[in-house]
Amino acid sequence: MVSEHAAQVLVASNRGPVSYTQGEDGSLTSKRGGGGLVSGLSAVDDKLWVCAALSDGDREAVRRGIAEEGVRMLDIDADLHADAYNGIANSVLWFVHHMLYQTPLEPAFDAEFRRRWAAYEAYNRAFAEALAEEAGEGAAVLVQDYHLALVPGMLRELRADLRIGHFSHTPWAPVDYFRLLPDDIGEQLLRGILGADRAAFLTRRWADAFIGCCTEIIGGTGHTRIGVHGLGADADFLRRRSREADVDERMAALREQVGPDRRTIVRVDRTELSKNIVRGLLAYRALLEEHPEWRERVAHIAFAYPSRQDLAVYREYTAAVQTLADEINAQYGTPGWTPVILHVKDDFARSLAAYRLADVALVNPIRDGMNLVAKEVPVVSDDGCALVLSREAGAYEELGDASIVVNPYDVSATAEALHQALSMPHGERADRTKALAAAATALPPQQWFLDQLEALRQG
Repeated sequence: MVSEHAAQVLVASNRGPVSYTQGEDGSLTSKRGGGGLVSGLSAVDDKLWVCAALSDGDREAVRRGIAEEGVRMLDIDADLHADAYNGIANSVLWFVHHMLYQTPLEPAFDAEFRRRWAAYEAYNRAFAEALAEEAGEGAAVLVQDYHLALVPGMLRELRADLRIGHFSHTPWAPVDYFRLLPDDIGEQLLRGILGADRAAFLTRRWADAFIGCCTEIIGGTGHTRIGVHGLGADADFLRRRSREADVDERMAALREQVGPDRRTIVRVDRTELSKNIVRGLLAYRALLEEHPEWRERVAHIAFAYPSRQDLAVYREYTAAVQTLADEINAQYGTPGWTPVILHVKDDFARSLAAYRLADVALVNPIRDGMNLVAKEVPVVSDDGCALVLSREAGAYEELGDASIVVNPYDVSATAEALHQALSMPHGERADRTKALAAAATALPPQQWFLDQLEALRQG
């Protein structure tokens, strides 16, 4: 049954633009989210965003009938969501696409995996049914990411009239690695996405990997068109927000921690396994060892915001980051110099303050769909910055020419890249920053979304 208020543009994602928390008195407080998708969707006024109720507060809001206009939250059973989200999306699909498995020990696809996979199917089906119900005749539906890879195929069976797009915000695994998945599951994922009229990716590399998997495993991509849309930084928002009073306050606090007349190497990440924070710290330690002239002349501002702490491997990784930072400070620190300034509490204003202070930005993921930090720092940096960039980040495709490019596994070479970046003449740094900022803002979030919508509608 189609809703009487049928929408013509619909977006589906695990996380929506708003979340709710419940107070002790039972009151509900809403909070708006951020990020490229939220910013991009502001380009379209008349749309419906279908998302999952993620917290107890979200689920209570749904049960009370509280909702923001243009948002439909799905009250999916909490245990089912946990099995689909943590059990499959984050523990299997994320690991496959980022090539994170320690293959001598994992994965082991057993009966428990199959139970969780059934939950992932049910979770995707809930989205497909809601979208089928809400979409107007011939509407455009843009499905987001690996959480919802089965939705396009399921939705196509329910509503053949719709224009369906799927966008992958992650890398896509090369075929040999993708085939770690059980054969039937890999095929199901590919056919799920191929239910879309159009499947899009952040870079040509990830799109080609998807095509390669489809060609090898199921004989091609069928009638599905493949697109590439490299999400860029929102320059206007970043420049405006980074000049607000709370950012200035945090800059003053960071400057005090860094100390006078010191250079800064900045990284801002979630403690996500793919972000490669530990090797980044090892490279910084190697810099201090191999180039002692930088001791007491540089500080590494490292923001490692906890991520997915309900998974043990992420808790262990976060602890390893803290331990290594403490070891570097104990080994090299002096009464007037803290070599690593580590913050683990998420603070967007402080992140922007660090961007502004950055002489060098270190972005060294072992694999990343794009990495917007690489694009944001050059836009915000007060005095220009050198970018040390992993060739395994999606951003490398656009920013590589103006960056110092590293193999993320090569700690010694990354240390030398940091030395090169710190030693870069001011004029060269300014020229590189200008080139980085231009490339980083070529496709801002609103245009990124509108381009996809137009390509889907053109069909």
